[in-house]
This record gives sequence, structure tokens and C-alpha cells, in this order.
Amino acid sequence: MAKHLQDTTTLHNGVEMPWLGLGVFKVQEGQEVVDAVKTAIRHGYRSIDTAAVYKNEEGVGQAIREALEENGLKREDLFITSKVWNTDQGYESTIKAYETSLRKLGLDYLDLYLVHWPVKGKYKETWRALETLYKEKKVRAIGVSNFKVHHLEDLLQEAAITPMVNQVEYHPQLTQMEVKAFCEQHDIRLEAWSPLAQGQLLDNPALSEIANSHGKSVAQVIIRWDLQNGVVTIPKSINENRIVENANVFDFQLTDEEMERINQLNADKRVGPDPDHIDF
Repeated sequence: MAKHLQDTTTLHNGVEMPWLGLGVFKVQEGQEVVDAVKTAIRHGYRSIDTAAVYKNEEGVGQAIREALEENGLKREDLFITSKVWNTDQGYESTIKAYETSLRKLGLDYLDLYLVHWPVKGKYKETWRALETLYKEKKVRAIGVSNFKVHHLEDLLQEAAITPMVNQVEYHPQLTQMEVKAFCEQHDIRLEAWSPLAQGQLLDNPALSEIANSHGKSVAQVIIRWDLQNGVVTIPKSINENRIVENANVFDFQLTDEEMERINQLNADKRVGPDPDHIDF
């Protein structure tokens, strides 16, 4: 169980991945993303999650370079994730997309590279490209994003390497129990995107009650629930106070009853697209 912001989980290939990181979905390229990433690193975050389609990899890269220098850190102190976008899926195009992401970030390697969505008829070739990048030691770990159980089963029939991570929409109204169980069974680490359901859960009465009893915010309770469920989480914020608050979750523990009460909020309700119906 994570006891500190820099605590890590060991992926099935032995790579250490921080339990808690900063997501930068919808964070604007330029000063906004530079400031958010630098703020997070200054306050102890070591994991940053971006993607080609977020169009902010250059800003993330600039922030990393500046933060390393300002905080006396080395590149290997950080864990950087990006993802191949749907229009780049396929074998050759994925290899090219990886090189483009590296160039934009100004990095020699990524810690984790993900297939962003299970594009029908393409994701197996895309995965083959990720396996190549991994075997050539260009990336430390590879995984998928938004894969349901049937996508994972299909992929595993032919994959030479089991994904290390599956990053999915995961929050108290979308607990993804089947996906979670499947990932646990196959030693794939589940990671939550939109853990706060893009703010839609922050005034939930049950969560507010639990938060009040701990003297914490609803956001902190949700992030704590992720961690106690063994799920890596990457809440997004550009606000310094919230970036700090989101990481201040290691000084309290939810009881089994509280965990169960939060689990019961599941309504299979998504804030993002259903991976079975993607047209982008």
C-alpha cells in the first residue's frame, strides 16, 4: 500500500511505476502545461501522463527539462507516459508516432507507452510495434488504454508480451469490476484516468459525508479509494493548491465499510466514450 507520494508499484517486468501521477488531458500547450508539470514535480510528483492527441508534449518536455534542473533531479527520477493516437495505429505508423512523441518531448526514451484506444482491426498491429519498441529497449514498459475484457482477451491470443498497464476511465460511478478482475488475474496494472469523473462527483452526498468524517476533500477520498483498491491514479489539475491537495492522501485510511460504500456508487456511468463505440 502506498504510504508516500513517491511510492511505486512494480509492473510485471520489474519496472517501478509511481502510484500517483499528474494527468495533463485538456491542459493547454504552452505556459499552462509547463506551469502545471513544474508545479507537480516541485511538490514531489514523479509521474506525468500525456498523449500525442493532447497536443502538449512539447510543453511537457520543456517543463521536464526545467524541473530537472531546478530540483536537482535526473531523468531517471521521473516516470513519463505517452500514447499512440488512433490515426497513427498500425505497425510502421506507430513506430513513427513513437519517434515523433520522443522528439516533441525532447526525451531519449519513455517509461510507458500506451495504445490509446482499441481501434478495431488495428490494435494488434499497433501492439506488435510496441513490442518491437520494448524489445529494442526504446521504452521501459508498454501497455494499453481503454481496453475492455474482450479487447484484452483478443490481444492476448497473439501478443508475445502481456501489457504491463491498462489505463481506463475509473471512478466511483464506473468501477469496472470485470476489467479490474481480469487485469489482476493477468498481472496487468490498472490505472485510472478521470478518477474524479471530470469533477462530476465532487458534490456527491455519500462521498461528502465520508470526506467530512476524515477532514478531507471529496477528491482526496476518491484518490485514496483508488490507491486502496490497488489502482494507479493520475488526477489532472492546473491549480497549485489542488495539485498539492490531490497528493495529500497518505495520512488517512478509508475503512472497509467506507470502501464498500464507495464501490456501491457504481452506475456504469462514463464521462468519456465507450471503447466499443469509438469513431475518432
